[in-house]
Amino acid sequence: MTFQGAFTALVTPFKNGEIDQDAFRELIEWQIEQGIDGLVPCGTTGEAATMTHDEQGEVIRICVEQAKGRVPVIAGAGSNNTKEAVNLTKLAKQAGADAALQITPYYNKPTPAGLLAHFKALSAEASMPFILYNVPGRTGLNALPETIAMIANEVSDVIGVKEATANLGQVSDVIEMCPEGFTVLSGDDFTVLPLLSLGGHGVISVVSNIVPKMMSDMCAAFKAGELKKAQELHFKMQPLNRVMFVETNPIPVKTALGMMGRLETSFRLPLVPLMDGSKVKLEAQLKASGLI
Repeated sequence: MTFQGAFTALVTPFKNGEIDQDAFRELIEWQIEQGIDGLVPCGTTGEAATMTHDEQGEVIRICVEQAKGRVPVIAGAGSNNTKEAVNLTKLAKQAGADAALQITPYYNKPTPAGLLAHFKALSAEASMPFILYNVPGRTGLNALPETIAMIANEVSDVIGVKEATANLGQVSDVIEMCPEGFTVLSGDDFTVLPLLSLGGHGVISVVSNIVPKMMSDMCAAFKAGELKKAQELHFKMQPLNRVMFVETNPIPVKTALGMMGRLETSFRLPLVPLMDGSKVKLEAQLKASGLI
């Protein structure tokens, strides 16, 4: 199984406080019809932090079931508690996910030795392919290229990284230092094209929730050597990329999907609806982009 191209960090539709299975299945089906290369349930964008373990297992199971093997599924299964991450990874494995997205433990701020021990424990107790998720803006910890390379060399299950530092110098160092064949995915929609040019493999994307074909086409165009087309798609998405982060993710993207009629705009606390001023900006951009 290779993990290349555009993967959508799926939102989780809620209705009356519960997971809206029908809307979730419809969203997954639309994503696949639009040509997305892979799916990522239970990430930050999916509000996994507000779900019980049973709910996370259910969301992953629904995603795998609906995908029917047509595209790979990378399931969010991380925690700042190693034992909890092991249990979540076992749920992802049982549900049939192809890989698990493993965030570096947040709040605890482990040392490089602690990160290595965390991933060794995960591999020993719940072995499957892991994508390390490096997102300092959420975790308070930046896994440096030397640390990622050490983990990749010592834990064979760690086959890739989702790099969400928006630091292309760091991305370059990761690609240079890590073993050949190590998968590097962007965690920031606005850096996908430059990351690909450095030798990266794709993206785990927020904006592809609303423009899956555009993001997938950009990755495919670059791979085919159609740089001009890839650049055009990059700049076409940039205004959408900016407005997706006018407030905390996933508030804008979920609101956008609601405006597009693809789900009910519902969040779990502590997330609340988009502020009126931000909603005006979002609606204007969706109209300008021909999405509503």
